[in-house]
Formats: sequence, C-alpha cells, structure tokens
Amino acid sequence: MKAKIPRPRGVLTPLIAVTVVLALFPVIGISRAWLLYLFLFFIYLSMANMWNLLAGYSGLVSLCPAAFVGLAGYTLAIGTWFGLPWYLGIIFGGIAAAAFAAIVSFPVFRLKGIYFAIGTLVLPEVLRYVLTIWIPIGAPVYGGGSGYTVKGIADVSGSHTYWMALAIGAASIFLMRYILSSKLGSGLAAIRDNENTAASSGVNVFSLKLSSFVIAAFVTGIAGAIFYVYQGYIEPVSAFSVRWLVIVMLATVIGGEGTEEGPVPGAIVVVVLYFLLARYGEISLIIQGSILVGIMLLAPQGIMGFIRKTRAYRYLLKFIARL
Repeated sequence: MKAKIPRPRGVLTPLIAVTVVLALFPVIGISRAWLLYLFLFFIYLSMANMWNLLAGYSGLVSLCPAAFVGLAGYTLAIGTWFGLPWYLGIIFGGIAAAAFAAIVSFPVFRLKGIYFAIGTLVLPEVLRYVLTIWIPIGAPVYGGGSGYTVKGIADVSGSHTYWMALAIGAASIFLMRYILSSKLGSGLAAIRDNENTAASSGVNVFSLKLSSFVIAAFVTGIAGAIFYVYQGYIEPVSAFSVRWLVIVMLATVIGGEGTEEGPVPGAIVVVVLYFLLARYGEISLIIQGSILVGIMLLAPQGIMGFIRKTRAYRYLLKFIARL
C-alpha cells in the first residue's frame, strides 16, 4: 500500500487571491510576451492536473491526451463552419472529448497496466488518420490533411484567450481539490493502491475509473479548444501529436506525480523548455523525452516530492493554515 500523500489545507483563499491578481494582468498592461507565457502555462497546467488525476491518483496511465485535445479542437473548428459560435464550440469540444472517453472506456478498461497504456496510445493515431483523409468542408476532392480555420474569432483578443485559459487553469486546481476531498478521491486512491482489494471492499471500480476518465477528458478538451481559439486553425498532425502527451507527462513528473501541487512547478518548467527548445523543431521532442526519462530515473518524486521533505515546507503549510 502506498502511503497517503499529505495535502495542504486552508489554501483556497490564497488561490482565489492569486487568480484575481492574474486576471488583472491584461488590464494593467502586462506585455504580450508575458501574457503568452502565462496563457500556455494555464493550458498546460489544466491538462497536467487531469493527467495527474488519472496517473497519479487513479492508477490509469493514459497516453491519449492528444485524442481529447485534437477531437475538441476539431469539434470547435468544424462547428464554427456550421455557424456555431466559438464559445459554444469550446463547450461542445469538451463534451465531444468526454463522450469519446466514455465510449472507448469499455474496451480499454478491459486492459491492465502497460496494456492499458498501449491501448490508449493508439487512439490519437486512429483519429489522426481519420482526419487526415477527411475532406475539408467546401474543399475539392483532392489532397489530404484536412485543416480548418476557426471562424468567427476576429473579435477575440489576446486578453480574452488569456482569461479563458486562466479560468480553465484555476478550475482544474479547484476541481482537483474537490475530487481529492470527496468519496471519489478516496475510491480512486483505493483502486490505485490495489484494485482487487478495492473491488472486494465494495468499491465500484469501473464506475470510478469511468468518472475520472470522463472528467479528465472534458477538462483537457476544454483546454485544447481554448488553445485552438488562440491559434485560429487546426490540422491533424499537430492536433494529435505526441507532443501533447510529452507536455502533460513532463509537467506531472517534473512537478511530482501524485502530488496536488506538482503540476504547477512542472507546467512552469515545461513552458520554459517550450521556448528554449523551439528552435530545435522535432528534435525538441527527443530532448524533452530524454529529460522525462532522466527525471523518472533520478528524481521520481519530482520537485514537490523534494520540497515536501524540507522543514521550510512544513512551516509554510502551518502559516497558510492560519490565514
């Protein structure tokens, strides 16, 4: 059995205060470059929180976040071609990702361990292939790689996309706190520690796994759709790229898998790496993958696992609890 991981209490007020301050950044004239850095940080944070929910707390090493991101992005883009407002496209994108997760859960949940991981890894590739041979709306019957622009976003400013990303990032944090404090979180922890023992104790294993899988898909899909509102177009190669998987795994593992605060420093590191390695193109994925393997071997507990061993961290928790 894994030891219960302590979680800081009494931090909701500071989190709300930080969120309010961050929301003011576009108003007070923070540079566009910093708004972009923070935008990506919020998007990656929300996705990493959801992957942490699955891998860190539910024992589900899902390798298909790109499927949720790409499917939500395409739902958004194609919806706008049929006259759907972009803001409703974001919601429907999340719903499409959640529905896809619910459908594929029946076959993939029959797999265990590494077989489950491999089964989920195939899903983005299947979707990428389907949408590569898809003919764009109104396009002639030739070519491949059906890309779409997102219509109706001419009036959407950088500030708007920033606030949307901030909203989903903050929501993912509050959602994680709620889940981990609920019966769902306790049940998922029991499944992670020993699925057979949890089932024999009356825990509905399939129902809890399904709940976490669908929730993670919905939030990841919303974040992906917001990203494509910012980008303005989508095409299958990047939408279903393994890059999304590397991002969430890096953010979670570097920050500390199975720790509630881990995705925060992890997402910061990922954003820094994104801009530092941008010049290296596809080689950047190899570099990031090497970093991921190195962290897993040398510091499996991540940044927060290391910090939690320090005395200063315990003093900080006591101080926050008094606020």
